[in-house]
Amino acid sequence: MMNLQIKILLVAALVLTTGGVTLAQKKVKLKEAEVMYGSAKPDGERYERVIGDVVFEQKETTIYSDSAHFYRKRNYVEAFGHVRIEEGDSVTITAGKLIYDGDSKKAKLRQNVVFKKLGQMTLYTDFLDYDRPKQEAKYFNGGKLVDSTNVLTSRKGYYQVNTNMASFKKNVVGKNKDYTLESDTLQYNTKTKVVFFRDETELTNQDGDVATYYEGSYNTVAQKSDLAKGEVETEAYILTGDKLRLDDLRKYYTATGNVEMISKEQDVIITGDHSFYNKRTGVSKVYGRALMKKIFENDTMYLTADTLVAIENQDPQKKRLLAYKNVKIFKSDLQGISDSLAYHTADSTIYFYNDPVLWTGGNQLTADSINVEIANNTIDKLNMNINSFVISQDSIKNFNQIKGRKMVAHFNDGQLKNVDVTGNGESIFFALDEGDTYVVGMNKILCSNMVINFKKNTADNASFYVNPDASFIPPHELSEPQKTLQGFIWRSEEQPIKKKMLENTLEFQKKEAPRKEEKLTKPKAPPKLIKG
Repeated sequence: MMNLQIKILLVAALVLTTGGVTLAQKKVKLKEAEVMYGSAKPDGERYERVIGDVVFEQKETTIYSDSAHFYRKRNYVEAFGHVRIEEGDSVTITAGKLIYDGDSKKAKLRQNVVFKKLGQMTLYTDFLDYDRPKQEAKYFNGGKLVDSTNVLTSRKGYYQVNTNMASFKKNVVGKNKDYTLESDTLQYNTKTKVVFFRDETELTNQDGDVATYYEGSYNTVAQKSDLAKGEVETEAYILTGDKLRLDDLRKYYTATGNVEMISKEQDVIITGDHSFYNKRTGVSKVYGRALMKKIFENDTMYLTADTLVAIENQDPQKKRLLAYKNVKIFKSDLQGISDSLAYHTADSTIYFYNDPVLWTGGNQLTADSINVEIANNTIDKLNMNINSFVISQDSIKNFNQIKGRKMVAHFNDGQLKNVDVTGNGESIFFALDEGDTYVVGMNKILCSNMVINFKKNTADNASFYVNPDASFIPPHELSEPQKTLQGFIWRSEEQPIKKKMLENTLEFQKKEAPRKEEKLTKPKAPPKLIKG
């Protein structure tokens, strides 16, 4: 029985001792002051008025001031003049005035507040609340955070000491030697120097390029961004995508998913699945369902390919757009396919390479290489080099044909006007009755050089130079082999159709998405009542 009583007394003593230590740790202690005297508030609450080199302590926190009111009973301090809080060896706060609750360990600092975390950052404000247990400093009436890399200001802000994370809200502005950013909400890690975008943020660099960020992060030291969604605008281009990676040091930017690149100078829009832009070389590439739209005054030219490359240059003559593999082009007055293409923006000339085929006004044009000159938003001239061939089909399915080494097709208001043939010229034209219902004969002409004149995109008359050899063959003497020139291939099935050409592109999918959504949400008709 005696042993049990001793154990109970020992446990009680231990509890009382532990409670006393805990209580002592919670109490604010007055360590130093030159003058101290007692005073009381009108409501009778007693406090100690301390003046001159005042020092308070609570565990690892030390408070300095010129004077203070110490409410010992409720563990509360009001400090004035040259207030300084030191917490361990990492946090120092200075201010003109302090209110400190020793029980909650919360401090309210006012007037010229400076919050410093050793080796990381300094925060300036006039209104700062500091929650020691949470290790959180909060300002709410304007503040500025400064570190070795950046200066960030905002209306409201939070700083988490243990995680080094600063949060900024309302009128956020960030500046360093390389850029200026503006936002309504963002976060910043003062240790890693990484900015996290939580709302639309606009960043402008020294070159005047503007990036709009919606989600993601930006390493301000490495000057690299990893964005879930954003937009980059340079002097020449606007680049958007679902995911962007931006390297400002290398001047190299990539975009993935719903990529759109707009050329402000050329009224060109390029879309695709993936893209990169190298600002130093002026080269940008879009691939994966790549589509280019060139906007004219009353028309739009569509171009699809496996890969599109845009080259910008200070010299206008060196600016161009390149397309590789499975190239298709559609314009109201011109359609075409080829293996590759180059569009020179300075003179509005399109070069087609490797088995090109063009269609215009019912005429099929082929050659080893073709280039089209565009003026006043429509075709002006078409140049065909080596193995040139023009084919058109008449009203009763006969094929009129022109063949030569080189051809130049001239247009007037988008209509084929005439074709100049130079070298090894050959032509076949079918003569029809006045009602265009049957063949009355076939003209076959061999001539080195010739000019074929067209009317309403149909051959009307011809001029022949240098020893023409002409023959007229009546219908009953015509055999099938005579009806085509050597190398004849009719490729109408390959002619691009706008809807089919765009059905696998982002352009088409964006238009179709609302329609599908409308079908899904459209209310079903009520069931019909069947009368029995």
